[in-house]
Amino acid sequence: MTKRNLKTLTTTIAVAASLIGMSSMLAAQDRPAMLAPLGDPPSPSDNPTTPAKVELGKMLFFDGRLSGNGSMPCSACHVPDEGWDFPDKISLGYPGTTHWRNSQTIINSAYYSKLFWAGSSKSLEGQARSAARGGVAGNGEDDMMEARLAFVPEYRKRFREVFGDIWPNVRSAYMAIAAFERTLVQTDTPFDNYMRGDDNAISAAQKRGLELFTGKAGCVQCHSGPMLTNEKYYNLGVPPYDGWESDALAQITFRFEIFAKGATEDKYRKLKDDPGLYFRTKETADYGKFRVPSLRYTKYTAPYMHNGMIATLADVVNFYDAGGGENDFKATKTDLIKPLGLSDTE
Repeated sequence: MTKRNLKTLTTTIAVAASLIGMSSMLAAQDRPAMLAPLGDPPSPSDNPTTPAKVELGKMLFFDGRLSGNGSMPCSACHVPDEGWDFPDKISLGYPGTTHWRNSQTIINSAYYSKLFWAGSSKSLEGQARSAARGGVAGNGEDDMMEARLAFVPEYRKRFREVFGDIWPNVRSAYMAIAAFERTLVQTDTPFDNYMRGDDNAISAAQKRGLELFTGKAGCVQCHSGPMLTNEKYYNLGVPPYDGWESDALAQITFRFEIFAKGATEDKYRKLKDDPGLYFRTKETADYGKFRVPSLRYTKYTAPYMHNGMIATLADVVNFYDAGGGENDFKATKTDLIKPLGLSDTE
């Protein structure tokens, strides 16, 4: 091949690549403005992500030593083979207790500004601490958990190398777990690729669904941005889960936790349903409100809602199409949720 022909071929390839890139950019500009693909997960300046820290965090995530009785590691409620959440309506409670909320997946949790259904933790580090120490979760005590870790030579070595700790420090353990969780992300979905400009990343039926999502169905009012959530709090009228009122252990656990968090005795005794955000704010206007969850990874995280009351994604759509449901907090139900009038095809 002559130099002239090679130069012509190179120019042709460059022009073609430029046109392809421009086509993708134009396609990306065509996408719904309220949605976006996920970028890289954050790496906080006070807890930068490193391979050694992530590896330590992974070990700790699956280790029951960070719990009261040694049997409740993070992975007890966030099961990798079950979508990194718990495969039941209600999360696994610490032995002798019963939880009353659904366990959320930790996939992409790195992007949340607040964690838990009521936003009670501001960071993954704080979430790890709350889970390890919480009475209905890990129920651990810091000094006991540190002592257990100190008996393991591998942990002594790794804590020294990663954090400079002479002995394993439980605060460092929470930081390592958070670093590991920040690697559990999914940013290459068909949706992300479509939002980046690949017209063929999703099917024609999925494109019609997206049009409904951002239009007639109004899903995008709350499920927006890269994480498909505005992270606000709403009461949708989700009813209590089956057996809630008749489960004595669930009632005892729930009311003890409510009272311990500062609810008045009147509220502690009279509440008939999970008050949601009120659990944290003690504002009556927040009764029954829960944080809008991300719609990412939902294929793997059934059942749905804060108490697992809705079994499938089709059931979720039917719930919204009917205008939501009814619970004990009618006064705070959001007016954003109304009957949609969707056809069977839609």
